[in-house]
Amino acid sequence: MKNPFEQLDRVLEHRVRLQIMSVLIANDSYDFNSLKEILNVTDGNLASNLKALEKEKYLSVSKSFVDRKPNTKYKATEKGRNAFKKHLDALEALLKTQR
Repeated sequence: MKNPFEQLDRVLEHRVRLQIMSVLIANDSYDFNSLKEILNVTDGNLASNLKALEKEKYLSVSKSFVDRKPNTKYKATEKGRNAFKKHLDALEALLKTQR
């Protein structure tokens, strides 16, 4: 059997990125301010982690205006959903080897 640690997704090993993807997997989409509030992180921390996920094409970004204010929404892509599932499967495999 392969080493389960090798199956973990390096992008999703970061706590905030894993939390972001968890929220996006559980919801159709989420806006920046709501993510910031639910994850209790700073603007800069959230923005840099969203940028890393966007670079990997794990999420898509749509920008619009709501009451003349900019609104940025994020949605998990199919690639992101698959990566998240593989990461969780690797974590489960890792736990099984430790029992």
